[in-house]
Amino acid sequence: MNYFIELVVSGLAIGAIYGLVAMGFAVIYKSTGIVNFAQGEMGMLTAYTSWSVATTLGTNAIGTVLVAVAVGAVLGLLCERLVMRPMLGEPVLSVVLVTVGLAVVLRSVVTMVWGAAPHKFAVQGADTLVDVGGIGMRASQIAVIGVLLLAIAGFWFFLRKSRFGVAMRAVAADEKTARLMGVSTARVQAVAWAAASALAGLAGAFFAVIYGLAPTIFELGLKAFPATVLGGFDAVLGSGVSGLAIGVLENLVGGYLPSTLKEIAGFVLILVVLMVRPFGLFGEKRIERV
Repeated sequence: MNYFIELVVSGLAIGAIYGLVAMGFAVIYKSTGIVNFAQGEMGMLTAYTSWSVATTLGTNAIGTVLVAVAVGAVLGLLCERLVMRPMLGEPVLSVVLVTVGLAVVLRSVVTMVWGAAPHKFAVQGADTLVDVGGIGMRASQIAVIGVLLLAIAGFWFFLRKSRFGVAMRAVAADEKTARLMGVSTARVQAVAWAAASALAGLAGAFFAVIYGLAPTIFELGLKAFPATVLGGFDAVLGSGVSGLAIGVLENLVGGYLPSTLKEIAGFVLILVVLMVRPFGLFGEKRIERV
């Protein structure tokens, strides 16, 4: 029984990282209708930048988190302004392919600047063991779960209660009508890219602190993608919750079944779910009349 609980608890930690990346996918899709395939690479670049700042200035845990958020948000704004803004009005497939190209560029930049060798991202207190119901967890694992829960609560308040959040939902529902009502779609999309990149940056930084810093961090985008599909591309909060489910599932499969099945567990789950609910567990069912 203890082994099962350990798998679940550690699965929640990696699932929280998946959830942050998945929420980023959903934020951009909800605001622009585009799937950003550079989400993992944004997290990777932010993690390396945060590591450089931390090793140079010696920031503590809270400082590292703030740096990750700031760097991620700035990276998202730059990508939106320099790469995505000129693609407004272009076919969706062309825009998606641009995000694929952006992913390759960011991956190459990281390798050229920091090299391919792995690094230890040491943050004061991150490896401190905390007893949680008889199960030992690192402080960084508890922190990332807490950050995901705060992100879910924050986005719920932002989307439901703030004026800008309502504008973002309006753009997601009907961009043309929202524009006619005076909503600046360009500003909404810029904020969406900044928020999504900040979430990816948090995920990348936490992954680097817990599991190590290496160029393979970009794979977080691929591993978190099933969480977005499972929760629903238009369900920001649902994507975060689904990340936890995917993380726990992967850990249980890896613990009780051949380890090779761990990598595909999330994709098998979404295949099963999508056959029943094509719009995801939390996504909105869209009815088109012709």
